[in-house]
Amino acid sequence: MSLASLLAGFVDAIVGGGGLILVPALFAIFPTAQPANLFGLNKSASVWGTSIAALQYSRRVTMNWATLAPAALTGVAGGFLGAWVVTVLSGQFLRKALPLVLLGLLIYTLARKDLGRTHAPRLAPRAEQIAAGAIGLTVGFYDGFFGPGTGSFLVFLFVRWLGYDFLHASAAAKLLNAAMNLSALALFAWKGHVWWHYALALALANVAGSLLGTRLALRHGAGFVRGVFILVVSALILRTGYDAFLR
Repeated sequence: MSLASLLAGFVDAIVGGGGLILVPALFAIFPTAQPANLFGLNKSASVWGTSIAALQYSRRVTMNWATLAPAALTGVAGGFLGAWVVTVLSGQFLRKALPLVLLGLLIYTLARKDLGRTHAPRLAPRAEQIAAGAIGLTVGFYDGFFGPGTGSFLVFLFVRWLGYDFLHASAAAKLLNAAMNLSALALFAWKGHVWWHYALALALANVAGSLLGTRLALRHGAGFVRGVFILVVSALILRTGYDAFLR
């Protein structure tokens, strides 16, 4: 379980998608547990890894706080709204749509070989704040309502819409993801769905993986992050496609 958390923190720190590793591992280890307890345990680990990754990125990558801080707040608001809506509506309709959306995202990234290699923000400061806020609110809602691929969507939108390179996009995504994870953890804790006796060990392992992943991303730059992004999105397509059409 701790090894899965370490690997999840490693992948999350580079480009997101750590839940692809840790959540299935938790379901395999605790097959009779309530899903809410396992999601709460996942958040109790990942919130530390993403927070440490955001801190490490902020020391080496220029972070536009005037844009990202408000976007993190809209991400929190979106996460709470999505978590509330999922108590009223079913998210099953997204199960079949998600692999197709991810496939389109992957094809676009592969076709645009220069996408995300150069950091060239294309929007004026005010417009960038509005766009980042919209990203935070929309992806935050998705994270609270459904969840898989949140980090990948954040990275892609910061690259495609705002003109960030993959390294700066990953750094921005970590800040927003940490805020979303914190809001989700607060909700799970309030509902009593966090197993705190496991949380510390998983958090420590997740932080260790996060530190390693962040170091590699900062050392090798945007091209490396792009490559990991393609691998993670491909894995997400296979996983979500299996869940949607074969299970």
